Amino acid sequence: MREQVGRVLVVDDDHAVRDVVRRYLERAGYEVLLAGDGETALRSYAEHRPDLVVLDLMLPGIGGRDVCRAVREHGSVPVVVLTALGEESDRVAGLELGADDYVVKPFSPRELVLRVTSVLRRATHAPPVMQESVVDGSLVLDPAARRCTLDGVELALTTREFDLLAHLMRNPGRAFTRAELLESVWGWNFGDQSTVTVHMRRLREKIEPRPDRPHRISTVWGVGYRYDPEAG
Repeated sequence: MREQVGRVLVVDDDHAVRDVVRRYLERAGYEVLLAGDGETALRSYAEHRPDLVVLDLMLPGIGGRDVCRAVREHGSVPVVVLTALGEESDRVAGLELGADDYVVKPFSPRELVLRVTSVLRRATHAPPVMQESVVDGSLVLDPAARRCTLDGVELALTTREFDLLAHLMRNPGRAFTRAELLESVWGWNFGDQSTVTVHMRRLREKIEPRPDRPHRISTVWGVGYRYDPEAG
């Protein structure tokens, strides 16, 4: 029997979608929990504490956005949004809630499984290199414990935010394009680059005293972003 690699809560009001996602995830070795509405999703989340949530935003009763906010309030469990809302504004709205990834319907079940695996791998395994803490003044990132503190206070970073910050802090002074960050942090050489933009904005809100005038994460116009150490 294939070893389980995690417990996934799939939340979607479409029975056919839930069934397809369940079958593909189980085939990949995951334990799968199902919910067809927001209330059931929150109850299942509280009872079973899944390792990841696949979440449709359009749900009856308690909406998907409210479910995502509630999940975020209780920890850093990764969330992959799965929805028919494919406009850029909708994608940005989902990412602003703290989602780690965004898959638009109609979708490839195989691609969804790959994205779930990618997010979970980064959330549950420390990187194979650079295990030592990275320190920049009052900002301390501990890859092994997957903790980041600022002025001694732990930051509530999502999986992608943590990985993005770790990548930038390990490469100070280097300018990265959005495409390079998408490949290095998300593990994809394709996809919507606005994902990087939204995560960068959220990260700045958490580590910069003035997010509108960042001094650690600089925008390199025409290129992308660069991390400038405060202590150097």
